[in-house]
Amino acid sequence: MAVTFVDRVVLHLSAGAGGHGVASVKREKFKPLGGPDGGNGGRGGSVILRVDPSSTTLLDYHRHPHRKAGNGAPGAGDERNGADGDDLVLLVPEGTVVKDSSGHIIVDLVGMGSEHVIAAGGRGGLGNKALASARRKAPGFALLGEPGEEIDVVLELKSLADVALIGFPSAGKSSLVSVLSAARPKIADYPFTTLVPNLGVVTAGSSRFTVADVPGLIPGAHEGKGLGLEFLRHVERCSVLVHVIDCATLEPGRDPMTDLDVIENELSLYVPDADLGGRPLSERTRIVVLNKADVPEARELAEMVRPDLEARGLEVFVVSAVAHLGLRELSFAMARHVEAARKEVGEVLPKRVVLRPRSVDDRGFTVTKENGPDGVFYRVTGDRPIRWVRQTDFSNDEAVGYLADRLGRLGVEQELYKVGAVAGDTVVIGATDDAVVFDWEPTLQAGAELLGSRGTDLRLSEASRPTRDEKREAQRDRYAARAATQEELEAERRAGLWQLRDGDTEPDTKSDAKSDMTSDTKADTTSDDA
Repeated sequence: MAVTFVDRVVLHLSAGAGGHGVASVKREKFKPLGGPDGGNGGRGGSVILRVDPSSTTLLDYHRHPHRKAGNGAPGAGDERNGADGDDLVLLVPEGTVVKDSSGHIIVDLVGMGSEHVIAAGGRGGLGNKALASARRKAPGFALLGEPGEEIDVVLELKSLADVALIGFPSAGKSSLVSVLSAARPKIADYPFTTLVPNLGVVTAGSSRFTVADVPGLIPGAHEGKGLGLEFLRHVERCSVLVHVIDCATLEPGRDPMTDLDVIENELSLYVPDADLGGRPLSERTRIVVLNKADVPEARELAEMVRPDLEARGLEVFVVSAVAHLGLRELSFAMARHVEAARKEVGEVLPKRVVLRPRSVDDRGFTVTKENGPDGVFYRVTGDRPIRWVRQTDFSNDEAVGYLADRLGRLGVEQELYKVGAVAGDTVVIGATDDAVVFDWEPTLQAGAELLGSRGTDLRLSEASRPTRDEKREAQRDRYAARAATQEELEAERRAGLWQLRDGDTEPDTKSDAKSDMTSDTKADTTSDDA
């Protein structure tokens, strides 16, 4: 049998990677080095889940579970930026719940127009034109584009119906939906005729509501027996539960009271998703429908058990889907309960996007000391350090130096000093899978070794800064030393040790040294000849 309805799929999603920036130099006639003109890479496409009113199944994703958004184009010379990658928009039915691989709910897509970016595209790398500054006038490198996010998610469709018809297989639920609405579900005289939920719109006076006919329930459905879990998933959002009981069944051990107790037990054992804020199924509004009253024995049985059901506080209706008996009263009763539930819940609006900016004292990274198989190392984690590492071309020394400058300005080196790191220690940036490992070489010019005891700084100490009087005293000492040197030279000149040339006012030490070297050389030559 061909599969036409799927309400649970596993998707493998990949966002597009950002384009690389380019390092280029503008060249014109008579101007071979006109400055950097490399453009930026384009942004990678994102994967977006969007509610579509025309979608009713997840069948398309069941057949094609691997989806990928477009990559950003690389930049080019002459300041040309690369094109952004195309976003991938996946249309899903309303009521789709998105979970991660561990089962945690990411988002509940309720409300027409609701959408969620499930995988963000990577940023494009900056070209050398954007990296140029007053200190770095001609960068010889560019930044790489970031890879897009990759995630595996589970999509579960939970029907957005107001009323759910529940009961044993072949209890007449599909027949009841077919006469209450324009829906035409499959109807046959064997169990589990209904394999997928069928939705029908019912009009009762001025009220319009949706009725869901879901697969039949059997004992052990909460544990996955039969179609139990598929059935109960589509009941979670319904505000009114209608027990459809077959009063004409010929199966042994079956009677209206027993059937009701079995189904109630299954509802009490099923635990809905707490993250969706749903109430337990046992707390929903109940209506009991004694079906197939067109059969004389069934009608007699229904009238017999009706007082017992009403004694439990249940609203009971005796109907026949074939003979159209009691349907008007049933539809108006369901409309009354649905209107009351809608007033209690209020209008369902698309989920708003909440922006949470970082606090002013958030550094954006953490440094931790860890023990590994090769000894102690220091791990740096944070969005910005990891993103900068991904954007760095480690084959370019200038790009590596730019990364070191960025980490230094962020305060990573100061934090490494605080946790006890020294030169030569192993530093790891990023998670375990794609981390970058290197031996740390500090670039700080004034680090912890220049600091005094806790709470003091020698650079700010008054004792290390000379006062104005001390500066004047030092200047007078220099003048006195210079005057003493000049007096000593003048005394040597008067003693005949050296003489000034005509026109000179100071001794020519270079000429004296040259003459001394000449006389020494002549003396050595004379001695060698001798």
